[in-house]
Amino acid sequence: MNESKTNSNARLGLLPSFIFSSRWLQLPLYLGLVAAQAVYVFHFWVELVHLLEAVFGSQAALQALVTSIGYKSDVQITALNETIIMLVVLALIDVVMISNLLIMVIVGGYETFVSRMNLEEHPDQPEWLSHVNASVLKVKLATAIIGISSIHLLKTFINAANYDVKVLMWQTIIHLVFLLSALAIALTDRLMAPAAHGPAGSGH
Repeated sequence: MNESKTNSNARLGLLPSFIFSSRWLQLPLYLGLVAAQAVYVFHFWVELVHLLEAVFGSQAALQALVTSIGYKSDVQITALNETIIMLVVLALIDVVMISNLLIMVIVGGYETFVSRMNLEEHPDQPEWLSHVNASVLKVKLATAIIGISSIHLLKTFINAANYDVKVLMWQTIIHLVFLLSALAIALTDRLMAPAAHGPAGSGH
């Protein structure tokens, strides 16, 4: 009877092991995000090169910038102006912030859901990674999305003359929804944190 119980435990041990090993199915997803990161790096440098070329008078680069930022004007644009420069710089900042978001998802997600990276002794270990978990990662992602939404909203208001009032209104509403969602996530995390330590505290 003891032998049958041991065999039963061994068989049961294979299924949890198989299910736990399935976490490696997420690896291609994170590798795909690394590829997306490379695309953003390429896009950033294309826009930056166009900006530098436009500074030195390239009309082709200037028109490429105007098209990429969606800037419109009643007069023909033949040179950089402050608004175009500001919109291009905000677009570059937007790319950087999305890239930061990707890094948080790739590194934090892999560390939390796939496998430990053992970066404790690495001098470049991100400060936030030392205490990252699913809850912390969720709050940080919500904060990053608010930052990205803020940049998009600022770009829209700078170029407000080329947008319909409904577009401005809905972008503002969506940004406020992001803010409220982030506050709700942070509040939920704060409320659940004491509950998680409750059983341990009640034993003293």
